[in-house]
Amino acid sequence: MNPTLPLPPLSPLLALDKATTRVPGREFGPFSLTLKAGEHVAILGPSGAGKSTLLRLLAGESLAHGGQVLWRGEPLAALPARMLARQRAVLPQQHGVAFGMPVELVVALGRLSFEPDPSQPGIVADALLAACASHLTGRRFDTLSGGEQARAQLARVMAQLWQARGGLLLVDEPLAALDPGLQLALLDALADFTRERSLALVAVLHDINQALAGFDRLWLVQDGQVIADLPAGRPALPALEALFGIELRCVELAPGRIAVLAQRARSAQTAAQAGTQARAQPLSA
Repeated sequence: MNPTLPLPPLSPLLALDKATTRVPGREFGPFSLTLKAGEHVAILGPSGAGKSTLLRLLAGESLAHGGQVLWRGEPLAALPARMLARQRAVLPQQHGVAFGMPVELVVALGRLSFEPDPSQPGIVADALLAACASHLTGRRFDTLSGGEQARAQLARVMAQLWQARGGLLLVDEPLAALDPGLQLALLDALADFTRERSLALVAVLHDINQALAGFDRLWLVQDGQVIADLPAGRPALPALEALFGIELRCVELAPGRIAVLAQRARSAQTAAQAGTQARAQPLSA
């Protein structure tokens, strides 16, 4: 089944205008960012920097305590949930389902905003195929491995946005704890699905190479702030080194394609070597 909705104009799909949000004891932001349909953005930063918090703010799951979050120029918080669910989907870190649901029913949860939905069985089957998960048909979700559950949940958000054009898919560490082959397969599936529909894709990632290879822009987050918004590629490497306190060695894979090897920054290496040498010295009498 092909997407049927018309593609909206290329005005900002989502805009954060000095938006702030809070968790107990901490405030994040202000964030001022814009996102257009079809853009692919990776959010990178140290653990605890506020990456998932920013994603929840983009999704409307966390309220803006200051500033605004706008969806096509309208306040995100004021939009009807049913309408938003047809244009915006979220794939969280955790994949737990309370009951032993069949995989097809888990995927069909993505179609709740369309009920009654006579096209649901076909879209569920197509979404499972797109997520490389057709072989899971008939299985119970709670019997699946972590990687299999990730495929089923990816199929769920694909089913949710199957007919959307110019919408938004938000994913939070979608590849955590998966084997390298499955990571590449799911990255390819996400890229194909979103580009076919001109969907914006925003993903929280930890792997720098995945961000450089599969995304157009990088939002670098540190201490609850976006400290850089820059194109993915070789020019981003100094900012990434500063963000993580590492050194990156660049490898040219093909014209326009690079990979990086990470190592501790030289000052950290020197300190570690000095500590090793000190421990190796015999005690004086």
